[in-house]
Amino acid sequence: MRSYGIHNRNTVLAASGALGLALAISGCQSVAQNKTAGQQPPAPGVLITEVTASDVPIFSEYPAQTYARNTVDVRGRVEGYIEKWLFRPGQEVHAGDALYILDTRPSEAAVEQAKGNLAQSEADLEFARKQVALLQAEANLAVSQANLLKAQQDNDRLAPLVKEDAAAKQELDAAVAALHSAEANVKSSEANVEQTRLSTRTQIDSMQGKVEALRGALRTATLNLEYGTIRAPISGLIGDTLVPVGGLVTPTSQQPLTTIVPLDPIWIRFKVTEPEYLAFKKRGTLTQSALGLVLADNSQFPNKGRVENTVNQVDPKTGTLELQASFPNPQHTLLPGQFGKVRLETEVRKNVVLVPQRAIQQLQSMQTVYTVGPGNKVELRPVTTAERVGESWIVLNGLKPGDRVIVEGLLRVRPGMVVSPTPFHSGGTKTGA
Repeated sequence: MRSYGIHNRNTVLAASGALGLALAISGCQSVAQNKTAGQQPPAPGVLITEVTASDVPIFSEYPAQTYARNTVDVRGRVEGYIEKWLFRPGQEVHAGDALYILDTRPSEAAVEQAKGNLAQSEADLEFARKQVALLQAEANLAVSQANLLKAQQDNDRLAPLVKEDAAAKQELDAAVAALHSAEANVKSSEANVEQTRLSTRTQIDSMQGKVEALRGALRTATLNLEYGTIRAPISGLIGDTLVPVGGLVTPTSQQPLTTIVPLDPIWIRFKVTEPEYLAFKKRGTLTQSALGLVLADNSQFPNKGRVENTVNQVDPKTGTLELQASFPNPQHTLLPGQFGKVRLETEVRKNVVLVPQRAIQQLQSMQTVYTVGPGNKVELRPVTTAERVGESWIVLNGLKPGDRVIVEGLLRVRPGMVVSPTPFHSGGTKTGA
């Protein structure tokens, strides 16, 4: 009885397995029939771009570093002790801003002394200009001339009387002697007037020169008083002070008080090879091309620069030539000593084809692209590329204007496959592609 039950159970299991296998085969046949009876899957969507020929500028990048061309050392022009310090290190200052205040009491005393000396000399000059001594000499001359006239009249009156014996000859002799004396006095007075006139003129000129010298001394003393306030000679970013409050400032000190670095414009130096420099000179556009600047964080500096100078010789060790460019820096974004890359237009490729970088596949040593041909069938094209321009490559061989190149969807296509192309836009990807 026990063995019979086992046999019947095995028989039932075998029948159940056969039925399940039959159902599975029937289901597979049904799925296959339905699949055969349905439509083919739709063609995969791809994004394409139609290539065109154009003139493309080629840019080269060179390592560069910023520097300040006109850094100024701030120094004192007069000797004195610092009483006040009026700036903070790293502060932006403008030309004429007060930076240091010195002890100006000695300079103030010098100004007062110079004013007093000038006033005394101006009074002496005014006295000399009045020519008191000359006026006295001229008055004496006038008296001598009057005496001479009287003596001449006495002589002229007595001479006829003596001839007629109307007057004594002794009186005539006395009149003649008086006449000669008066003539001598007149000549002496005239000589005295000339000498006094010359002396007065010399004195006036001397006093005039002394007054001018004292005026210069007053101006010097006034300037020294003004130099007691040390001001910024240029605008820029100021450094730390090297002389503290209470320190002595001297005009001959080798150590400056501080430094000021101008930041607008900022200067940049970079180097090009000798062949590159010769190519620039042949085109004649080295100083006309606008320069771009890529900063250390790979961001683009918003302002464009221009090459201003080149050094006067090629470095014989490296075979390179240093170029110097200036960039507007009104926001003071750039500081001296920063590193970056200068982008410079080196040439213009005429009538070349540009293809987005994502469309080019690298298969070992061969570069290929997928194109969409007649009937929207995919074709594989080997290409030869040149320089990279932005997000695209210049294609020298393998494509011609009008070819449709697949940009997106490369992993879903194979040569000979029919696809559904959609135009590609560099600003984004089409939905559903």
